[in-house]
Amino acid sequence: MRIDRLFLFLTLSTLLATAPLRAADESAAANAVAAVLDDFHDAADKGDKARYLGHFTEDGVFLGTDDWERWPLPVFRDYVGKRFRDGKGWSYRAVERHVRVAADGETAWFDEIVESPKWGRFRGTGVLLRRGDQWKVAHYALSFLIPNAVGEEVSRLAQAAERQATPE
Repeated sequence: MRIDRLFLFLTLSTLLATAPLRAADESAAANAVAAVLDDFHDAADKGDKARYLGHFTEDGVFLGTDDWERWPLPVFRDYVGKRFRDGKGWSYRAVERHVRVAADGETAWFDEIVESPKWGRFRGTGVLLRRGDQWKVAHYALSFLIPNAVGEEVSRLAQAAERQATPE
């Protein structure tokens, strides 16, 4: 009985002693992910193709706001090359961000609200994977934020646009 209590005490002590370390590691990883996302957006703003695309995993995917915009990295490279040709891409600045890191420290996911001077507010969501000592974007999805108060009107406009774009 005494050995069981001692084992329980040692196990709990170890868990309690290492919990702050895990929290600190997760916080450091979340900060590193946030820094990558900030640089990702800065590279796009400056039209820096190499830096922007360098943030993706080799099999990364970017999902744009239109339903057909699923860009695997090889195809996205061409699109970004054309868009960044004049040294300017697109401008998004994060105004809110939430990052979580998996217990193994190798995967992170996030959601953020970003603002564009031209288009307003969007939600970006995605997954980053740790590759060596770097975090890389495996998946980024960008969505328009539509206030519920105008959702029905926006939905009607979107449906009308889809009908015009789709031959019957």
